[in-house]
Amino acid sequence: MRVDIQQAIAKLKNGEVVAIPTETVYGLAADATNDAALQLIYAIKERPADNPLIVHIADTNQVENWATEFPPLAQKLAQAFWPGPFTLVLCAKAHVSSIVRGNQPTVALRVPNHPLTLQLLKTSGLALAAPSANKFTQLSPTTAAHVEAGLGKDIAVLDGGACTVGIESTIVSVQGDDWQLLRLGMVPEAGIEALAGKTALKNQVNLPKAPGQHVLHYSPKTPIKLFQSREALINFVQNSKKSCAALLIGKGVMPNCKHVILPKQAAKAAEKLYSALHTMDAFNVEQLLVETPPNAPAWQAILDRLTRAAH
Repeated sequence: MRVDIQQAIAKLKNGEVVAIPTETVYGLAADATNDAALQLIYAIKERPADNPLIVHIADTNQVENWATEFPPLAQKLAQAFWPGPFTLVLCAKAHVSSIVRGNQPTVALRVPNHPLTLQLLKTSGLALAAPSANKFTQLSPTTAAHVEAGLGKDIAVLDGGACTVGIESTIVSVQGDDWQLLRLGMVPEAGIEALAGKTALKNQVNLPKAPGQHVLHYSPKTPIKLFQSREALINFVQNSKKSCAALLIGKGVMPNCKHVILPKQAAKAAEKLYSALHTMDAFNVEQLLVETPPNAPAWQAILDRLTRAAH
């Protein structure tokens, strides 16, 4: 059911959940200080309790409400990338709910870059835990209609149009002067490294838990098979006895099956990726065939999502 901003605020303050728009994907939001509401998120999503939630805040001034410290490096990254598709993982204050933390010692924070949700955060005065508004491991929603298709029409949805970034935020953990990349997103590692003045810590044993690290994630209901070339995909279609649909990068020779074409620019492809997969899921074929994009820095987040979707 669609709600306006005042109805959304009333529901959130009453301990209910509301699906909200962000520039990345739609999130299933609840008051981040209300344990019962947080548990409702986990129940609706069927999400493991040890999988932390991202807390959405209105501006950097609210970081001190959640984190024990806001190191200079974290401040520099926040100044560069907030509001935007970028999440900081910092040491959590003792009062931060263990539910929102997924029983971790850290808390994930983000200032989203969506005018309607920023207005919601500022007007309500709430901080909102908001993982993607879908069942755990399934395809993330980038429109209000996707939310309703995945979670049912009884879920309250604040409709803010289609998401413009289209895949989940980059997640970075900061401790002192060191940083770790926990999830790929459209804020590239090279940009973070340039600001930090040092490379990310690699292969750390005590890697903080963060959303999106599950090997199977972002997955449509139809099985996915990846192809490193258009030629290999077309050959498979010619020899396959299964009904299939193809997701392609750019124009060129087309396979003899239903298909959806993504732009050849990484940012535009990311914006359309989940919407394309939702469309293909609705074709009701037996298999989705995906032409993987170039193994280049700009495409790494998209490759990550496709690899997990096909796991």
